[in-house]
Amino acid sequence: MGDARVRALAALAVITSFFWLLGAAPLFDVDEGAFSQATLEMFERGDFLTTYLNGEPRYDKPILVYWLQAATVALVGPSEWAFRLPSALCATLWALLTYTFTRRHFDEERALLAAVVLATSLGVFIIGRAATADALLNLLIAASMFAAWQHLSTGERRWLYATHAAIGLGVLAKGPIAILVPFATTFLFCASRGELGRWARAVFDWRALLLLLAIALPWYVVILAMEGRGFIEGFFLKHNLGRFSGPVSGHSGSLLYYFPVLFFVSLPFTALLVPLALRPGALWRDELQRYLLLWFAFVFVFFSLSGTKLPHYVLYGYTGLVILMAAHVDELRAQAWALVPVLVFFLGLLALPYGIHYALQHIGDPFYRETLGAALGEFGTTYFAFCGVLSAIALFALLERTTPLKRKFIVFGFAAVAAVATLVVPVAGYAQQAAIKEAALLCRERRLDVVMWRLNAPSFSVYRGAPTPSRDPRPGEVVVTRASRLSELSAPYDLLYSKRGIVLAKIRA
Repeated sequence: MGDARVRALAALAVITSFFWLLGAAPLFDVDEGAFSQATLEMFERGDFLTTYLNGEPRYDKPILVYWLQAATVALVGPSEWAFRLPSALCATLWALLTYTFTRRHFDEERALLAAVVLATSLGVFIIGRAATADALLNLLIAASMFAAWQHLSTGERRWLYATHAAIGLGVLAKGPIAILVPFATTFLFCASRGELGRWARAVFDWRALLLLLAIALPWYVVILAMEGRGFIEGFFLKHNLGRFSGPVSGHSGSLLYYFPVLFFVSLPFTALLVPLALRPGALWRDELQRYLLLWFAFVFVFFSLSGTKLPHYVLYGYTGLVILMAAHVDELRAQAWALVPVLVFFLGLLALPYGIHYALQHIGDPFYRETLGAALGEFGTTYFAFCGVLSAIALFALLERTTPLKRKFIVFGFAAVAAVATLVVPVAGYAQQAAIKEAALLCRERRLDVVMWRLNAPSFSVYRGAPTPSRDPRPGEVVVTRASRLSELSAPYDLLYSKRGIVLAKIRA
């Protein structure tokens, strides 16, 4: 396979990961529905500075991602594709920056591999297609970290300004974490070189800090003036300090939480982690590799100690790890075992329907049983044939010795995201969200006044085209809830809609 074809396949893999069938599945609750509905309410309120969800202030995230979603909605109208497009574009830029940085410091082949490994790893594939702030934040963290290295290695001030500008945008995207990762990593790196004075001069350079503050501060000043204590308690105390001090929304885990998470988010490239684990001393002796290692290690340790744990947190340091994975790929001399995770990935897809069938036998909750049953009914002959062929190809590649391992990984990265985007995501969307969407469209068509009761599904409001308050229903109102909750209604009702565990019921007057 010639270099031009390798570059074309790498580009195709990145584009496929983030854009192929981007709008095919309904918005997933809770996060996608919440971000999308909050964006729509900005238009409804004529207020593009504050965010509200179903009429209540939403302090989870700063404003930048909502502005990006609002821009795409204004251009093409509200749709799943429009809400997800900012993330897809940001994830593509994230992969492009990774390619550019790796090519500058290593070579073209490793740069292509790094971009593909990043873009087609399972964890990045998920957030790169989601209508949330995570792809945007990761792009800006990567940009700040790359620019910081360029400043540290060359001394050029333009890179210092670029670092602080990216941090400022990151603070607008998600908050203090955009400051913490680059400042802490560069501190550790400069400390390892005995250059803490240089670190302090760079971090606290008044011109660079002024640029950071000019980008990030105005919105925070305005929102504090408008929302006051509510924003301080909701954003700073609950969703930032509170996430470290204890679990938020039940998202907890042990100190070892991110070890299995790293295995899954890096699929199907998990074997590339092995050379890094076997040679930490070699990584430490090279200054660039030490910098990349400290980037990942800080994020891994920090969030392992955090009270709130979510799988995508580890991705804040994953870019540095990916570049190291690509840089050391040639140390995987035994191709057979190096491709075992690839084979396991495709065999896992092949076995997925059987896993769902097994789960059905052991889950008592009617809602989840109906959701899993709906998913199981969508796996047909095409699914098994496609996954079976990919498993066979992976087995053949495991035994074949001629093709370079780097190129095999690029091919299988493309195959993995094509398979998941085509065969798995639409099924998951249909099983989990199609009934919510259908019920919401019914309410929209009939102009029904609806309240949400003991259900957290903000995508319902997106498809209904209006905020849906969460409270106890009153006589004459329509309630959307889970079917398993109907027995808890104290008033008589008439059933208007029931499918896959989601119901619309009108409370009798």
